[in-house]
Amino acid sequence: MTQAQKILEELIRQAAPYTKEGRVADYIPALKEQDADDLAISIHFLDGRTCYAGSHMKRFTLQSVSKVITLALVLMDCGQEEVFSKVGMEPTGDPFNSIAKLETNKPSKPLNPMINAGALAVTSMIKGGTCSEKWERLIAFINHMTGDDVTYNREVAESELKTADLNRALCYFMKQHGVIDIDVEELLDLYTKQCAVEMNCMDLARIGAVFANDGVEPGSGRRIITKDTARICKTFMVTCGMYNRSGEFAIKVGIPAKSGVSGGVMGAVPGKCGIGLFGPSLDDVGNSVAGVKILEMLSSQYSWSIF
Repeated sequence: MTQAQKILEELIRQAAPYTKEGRVADYIPALKEQDADDLAISIHFLDGRTCYAGSHMKRFTLQSVSKVITLALVLMDCGQEEVFSKVGMEPTGDPFNSIAKLETNKPSKPLNPMINAGALAVTSMIKGGTCSEKWERLIAFINHMTGDDVTYNREVAESELKTADLNRALCYFMKQHGVIDIDVEELLDLYTKQCAVEMNCMDLARIGAVFANDGVEPGSGRRIITKDTARICKTFMVTCGMYNRSGEFAIKVGIPAKSGVSGGVMGAVPGKCGIGLFGPSLDDVGNSVAGVKILEMLSSQYSWSIF
């Protein structure tokens, strides 16, 4: 075991008790089956080195972490002007699935791409004549970033689709106001597949490393996303990536990061590394309790805050 892995194993040990302070997501039936005690981390450094600890090979669905990846694809597909004509750039103090700001804002567009309404609007803009073509482009892009052959968890996607009434309401509201222009049910099918894309911590750390390296894959030097796209995505990760705790997270951790209700967290430490975390025991806003604690300790120990 390398020294780096020993350090990560110790962080896992110290953070493990915090899993008792949260609970797994239960509003998506398939996610209720996750083990609240699971905890894992992988770090992919920009020089190609990797280290990991915990149940790092266990696969989990991306959920809201996928919003950053889809945003990167759509920014390159459509350009900033088109994307931000449909979706705003501001944080929101409301829950990630709230409809409130859509009703009160003029024009009625989502405040940012990291809330559900904004993510649905972004997903609708993936280039493709059909939602099937959009999906093929998205999953090919994700596999390009991981260098792996990942797909989606059908059981989780179907479970999400059956319980997607609030997202359905968001879509119909946005369609009425011209934010989206495709069939709502087809969009929801695409979006639930996107959220159900499944990978392990090592795959997620590789994606984080691409963002940390300004869009270039460490090791190979392949440019996967543009530098400006990486910059925009990291900015949203800082301002909106950790749900209603993004401000607190920025102060305590200061690493661009995006969480999902499966317990996944992707971090991108600019110029240093990508981080993939998994800990399905969540706090009251949907962030991994132990995962956030590990990031706090890492940031403090290695001065990884960007501030």
